[in-house]
Amino acid sequence: MEKLFRMAERKTNFRREIVAGLTTFLAMAYILAVNPSMLSVTGMSAPAVFTATALASAIATLVMAFAANLPIALAPGMGLNAFFAFTVVLGMGISWQTALTAVLCEGLLFIILSIFNVREAIITAIPANLKKAVAAGIGLFICFIGFQNAQIIVNNDATLVGLGHLTSGSAAVAMIGIAVTAVLFALKVPGSILIGILVTTVIGIPFGVTVVPEGWAPFSVPAAPLLFQFDFSHIFSLDFFVVFFTFLFVDIFDTVGTLVGVTNEAHLADSNGNIPRVKQALLADAIGTAAGACLGTSTVTSYVESTAGVAAGGRTGLTSLTTGVLFLVALFLSPLFLLVPGAATAPALIVVGFLMFKAVCGIVFTDVSEGLSAFITIVMMPFTYSIAEGIVWGIITYVVMKAFTGKGRSVPVFTWGLFAVFILRLVLMAVIKI
Repeated sequence: MEKLFRMAERKTNFRREIVAGLTTFLAMAYILAVNPSMLSVTGMSAPAVFTATALASAIATLVMAFAANLPIALAPGMGLNAFFAFTVVLGMGISWQTALTAVLCEGLLFIILSIFNVREAIITAIPANLKKAVAAGIGLFICFIGFQNAQIIVNNDATLVGLGHLTSGSAAVAMIGIAVTAVLFALKVPGSILIGILVTTVIGIPFGVTVVPEGWAPFSVPAAPLLFQFDFSHIFSLDFFVVFFTFLFVDIFDTVGTLVGVTNEAHLADSNGNIPRVKQALLADAIGTAAGACLGTSTVTSYVESTAGVAAGGRTGLTSLTTGVLFLVALFLSPLFLLVPGAATAPALIVVGFLMFKAVCGIVFTDVSEGLSAFITIVMMPFTYSIAEGIVWGIITYVVMKAFTGKGRSVPVFTWGLFAVFILRLVLMAVIKI
């Protein structure tokens, strides 16, 4: 294990990595329930999607563990699965088989882009100041997700968001969990975030938040996945191109943002924000997406909840190996893992959000051409509910500010190229109206 994952070099140990992997899994296990529910509205079998979700997550995460040696887990991406189900299938009237074909094509192109270092060049093109902003923005974003999962923040038709009912249900349980997790973390108790998740799950039972069904059993038999359910008859249509391009665009920048944020939080990136074995990490994402399409699920991407494992001490691929194995175990123990409610994982996301937001201290705000683009990057992530959009608008602001303050020559050529792609995307969105 030491030769494979170099734990001593990264100042960690076997026990800490196992705890971190379990913490990451519990923080993102909700996808095993959410993804089948979301994709089933298209007519796909929910049990089959559950199997595909667990297998695709395991495959991608294990590739990340062994090829990249990074503590990052992968699964079908939230947002991308909503786009798949509600925009592509229900909105545009495209069959789920054709949508899966677009995901497959995207994954295959990702593999090519990763092999030829195109995606690696994209990471390099993000200025150092913006990389810190990405980490801080992701912290704010996952904190927002945690508050939503706990129903501390809820929908408000007048103001978009508002405060939930804090004295009952999920919100009350989550607030107790936040207090428990924060105190344990402050006292430097090993595995504090994992303990917080487990304690909050138990606390949720008398509140009715953690629901144990009648006749509940921890074991289940996995259903067969939707293997190779593709339809290539529409691949030359405009609608197919729009779907393909959207999957491609969002996945690239979600993954880039997550890799930057998680590796910075784990102190694995160098002083310039460069990520170790980034090519292999991006390839894991690409392989996961292609495998997921073959199994019958939407785009697989790196998960920001990996920061929960990093906060628990995860620094190597052994964290990912643990998470990947747990996804395989979940195929047979899904009722057990699905007992953990959103209110129990919310404290972990909120505390980790706080830890990641500390990256804002390293941002240079005195130079407006740097500081404003960093600020836009940070706030656009939670406001648009998208890591990708935060990067897009941060880069656009950065290039515009540099160009109009006489500093355009300091902008790398590839960064100008990203700017051009982003502007083209805006034009396409305006023309096609998506």
